[in-house]
Amino acid sequence: MCGRYVSTRGPEELARHFRVTEWHPEEAPAPSWNVAPTDEVWAVLERAPREDRTPAVRRELRPLRWGLVPSWAKDVKAGARMINARVETVHEKPAFRRAFVRHRCLLPADGFYEWQQTTSAETGRTRKQPYYISPEDGALMALAGLYAYWRDPHVARDEDPAAWLTTCTIITTEATDEAGRVHPRMPLALTPDHYDAWLDPRHQDPGELRALLVPPAGGRLGVRPVSPAVNNVRNNGPELLEQTQTQT
Repeated sequence: MCGRYVSTRGPEELARHFRVTEWHPEEAPAPSWNVAPTDEVWAVLERAPREDRTPAVRRELRPLRWGLVPSWAKDVKAGARMINARVETVHEKPAFRRAFVRHRCLLPADGFYEWQQTTSAETGRTRKQPYYISPEDGALMALAGLYAYWRDPHVARDEDPAAWLTTCTIITTEATDEAGRVHPRMPLALTPDHYDAWLDPRHQDPGELRALLVPPAGGRLGVRPVSPAVNNVRNNGPELLEQTQTQT
């Protein structure tokens, strides 16, 4: 799974990298070294204006809440259980299959955290050691994701911005490379040559879309142990990425 990640790039850099045509600086989430479920995160997505029958698709950079809330959910609590979608079943699960066809996005990340259970040779106690996993060359990761709109039934008017919540989930795959030594699952990152096809809402063939979700080749990710301070969502800062010695 992917339960925490790092996203510190600014909107200007992200807009250049993803060739975004629309974004609003006042909506920018703060850089985070400890992104957690229900946080607002940057997402890249494409939409067509409804008012135009032959619309030009526009690429947006906008904040979404992490933890997908399906349109049919009774309340937002459902999102806490839907931070990840497995690539093997994402096209058929009721919570994700509509979004897979119509509402796909990319979630920019510097890297992500995973935990490995260790046992002390001296005390016999078990603990979870966090690891930071990121591209060895420092490249930006574009995590494959889905998004959904949820209508709050307690808000009367559709025109009220408070009536709508837009949420997202991260697609995961089998872990490869060094990441597989820490945890069997990892977020699935797309390569730049697949950005356009993945984001285009006019592409709706499940088979063709699944073909884009290829696990990355080995030899690209580095792994290092980091401080257990990352376990607390209130801790946030670049010091969380500093390498530490694993405790035995």
